[in-house]
Amino acid sequence: MLCADLVDVEWRDKTGRTRRTVANLEDISLSGACLQMDVPVTLHTHVRISYPGGELLGRVRYCVFREIGYFLGVEFDPGSKWSQEEFQPMHLLDPRRLVARDKREEDNPRLMH
Repeated sequence: MLCADLVDVEWRDKTGRTRRTVANLEDISLSGACLQMDVPVTLHTHVRISYPGGELLGRVRYCVFREIGYFLGVEFDPGSKWSQEEFQPMHLLDPRRLVARDKREEDNPRLMH
């Protein structure tokens, strides 16, 4: 699911120091999430993603810099799965709904704006 919301992220750096920052949650699924952050995080680092009323735990699977910041792919730990009932990001979009809408408009041109 594509989304946009702010979440708190916590991890330990290479020296063992606890680091915290606010990240933009870019997308989320049952098994992982993509975060946009101002700082890089080392691969395989354990992270805690906190949101109002809960948290998700996982490991960094990728960290790449793209023009406006670092994008981290986080794979959730076993037993730490996202549930839309438990946490619904502020802006949430299922890309499958866009495909379905485009298909309906293609099948019926009168629906197009």
